[in-house]
Amino acid sequence: MITRVIVLVIDGLGVGAMPDAAEYGDADSNTLSHLADAVGGLTLPTLEGLGLGHITEIKGVRTMGQPEGCFGRVGFLSKEVDSVAGYWEMAGHVTDVAGPLYPDGFTPDVVAVLEQAFGCKLIGNRRASGTAMVRECEEEHLSSGALIVWTDGRRTCHVAMHEGAMRRDEFFQRCRDARKLLKDPWGIVRVSAHPLVGDAGAVQFSPQRREFVLEPSGSTMFDVLNRESQIITGVGKVGDLFSGRGLTRSVPVAPWTSSLAEVIGMFRKIPRGLIVAGLEVLESDAGQSAAALHEFDRQLPGLLEQLRPGDLLILTGDHGRDITRADQMATREYVPLLATGPKLAHGVHLGIRTSAADLGHTIVEALQGGQLPAGESFLDALRAG
Repeated sequence: MITRVIVLVIDGLGVGAMPDAAEYGDADSNTLSHLADAVGGLTLPTLEGLGLGHITEIKGVRTMGQPEGCFGRVGFLSKEVDSVAGYWEMAGHVTDVAGPLYPDGFTPDVVAVLEQAFGCKLIGNRRASGTAMVRECEEEHLSSGALIVWTDGRRTCHVAMHEGAMRRDEFFQRCRDARKLLKDPWGIVRVSAHPLVGDAGAVQFSPQRREFVLEPSGSTMFDVLNRESQIITGVGKVGDLFSGRGLTRSVPVAPWTSSLAEVIGMFRKIPRGLIVAGLEVLESDAGQSAAALHEFDRQLPGLLEQLRPGDLLILTGDHGRDITRADQMATREYVPLLATGPKLAHGVHLGIRTSAADLGHTIVEALQGGQLPAGESFLDALRAG
């Protein structure tokens, strides 16, 4: 009997283009494989042992004869490609209608709303990665205090402000206000708030980022399990992506090493229920991404050793982010599915799951909750014997 589920979601951990990837401009994307090729191979013995090598070809990662975990790939039915759609679908809520596109930045009416909410002029406003946009706008931002804005080309509005120009609490409040003002017809569901720190020439993102997101319009696994009085903990951006709905406790965004340590520390305090942690392991640089993945792999045994009978650990992603693409936007990819636990089956191929909602359905069934509106459970395949 499963009494506790731990889900680790690594941001952007794609393992190959989905069949419809070309419609999103993402044909031939493969985040992990291309990263491995870029750095001459990855060394990930812990993930290798769980079955990662069976999911996609990754230079340096072997296909184990007897993996210690169950493995497969997860696809998405949602029409959007971002963390909101990825996490929502994992929780059983499929985004079946694509929103407006902003390939050239936000329209003048959206700009006017943002300038009204923040009380200052706006700079940037194009489709770009955050790293590129801050590097481009840093000098003007520090001299004028103008708000840095960029878009993923879809339904997320990214904003950045140096803490020397606006206090963090005020910045977050104005982001919250902007989220309320950016109602239809613009189709923007998320304002992603990036505080900046550091001196001129060395400005960087603070780890204390916030997401201000509309609530899912339908039921999620958090709602279902909350009604069953389960203990539900979100670590990192999880709470923000669901506006805290259904969660017992939310732990703020922090560097992934701190978030992973937080999860391990919860094992003695939270005997049952669900822990979902968002981990931003991958960086914008290939070498740094590889080093971070290697460090994650080295730290993962410390978590695996704490698992006890009744635990189910799932490791997955929310979308791809192919580092070989110039813009490093989210890519339409499958994500890995690695599942393990002391009393669960080993070496079972879970196949290609059509929808990430299969994870939510499996989790709800494992914790004996009600039904979700989407997804098919693979719980039976995880049961040993």
